[in-house]
Amino acid sequence: MNVRFARHTENIEHLITFYTSILNFEVLGNFKNHDGYDGVFLGVKGENWHLEFTQNKEKPKSKFDEDDAKVFYPKTQKSYDQISENLKEFKVPLLEPKNPYWKNKGICFEDSDHCRIIMSKENIEE
Repeated sequence: MNVRFARHTENIEHLITFYTSILNFEVLGNFKNHDGYDGVFLGVKGENWHLEFTQNKEKPKSKFDEDDAKVFYPKTQKSYDQISENLKEFKVPLLEPKNPYWKNKGICFEDSDHCRIIMSKENIEE
């Protein structure tokens, strides 16, 4: 099964920059003015998931709280370290996760739409 996580935004260009610069995702595809929507697919080639962000003239109505988070599991320590360096370089502040489980299992930060992201330290291959 393949998975697509779709979310509407009013900051599509900011999200593209964030996810490609911080998490090293790639633009897997995009579309312009498809039934009034622009969109982009971001992720890692060869994986069975990707993120889709769409934008049109309407403002998003969704609202994130501290328990809403996407959790990513880097496969290698090198990948985890690179993301940590990207966070520092782009001055992305780390946050304390609300869920105590993640306090010692990873790092927490927000994307440019203020949706929380957990970068897990679990199951990293050396």
